[in-house]
Amino acid sequence: MIEELNMQYENQGNYTLPCVTTKAENDLHIGVWANRHRRYLKQHHRIRYYNLLTSKKLYSYLADIEEQAENMYQKLVKSFAEQENVTEKMKAENSMEWIRRLNNIRNRAAEIVNTELIFK
Repeated sequence: MIEELNMQYENQGNYTLPCVTTKAENDLHIGVWANRHRRYLKQHHRIRYYNLLTSKKLYSYLADIEEQAENMYQKLVKSFAEQENVTEKMKAENSMEWIRRLNNIRNRAAEIVNTELIFK
């Protein structure tokens, strides 16, 4: 490797190529919750969205939203399932009722997360 003008270069065959690394933003997890929030920001809060985008804080902000939303969702599902006695025993005895109840719980938890965190 040679160093010129504060850049690092690497010889590959007859060529000298700059060493380019990807940013840590690409390693952040942006999932369903963060994509919903990004769409919401872009449609309803454009100034905030473009401020985050131009300051290069958008992806870290969205990764944080994703983590918060997923944690909130998991806690709500677990809490609702315990309150309504949706257990593995019920799953073994009456699987269709268990599926119906768990889907209802998941839908309610998703609605709460959307209201409290994503579309706010």
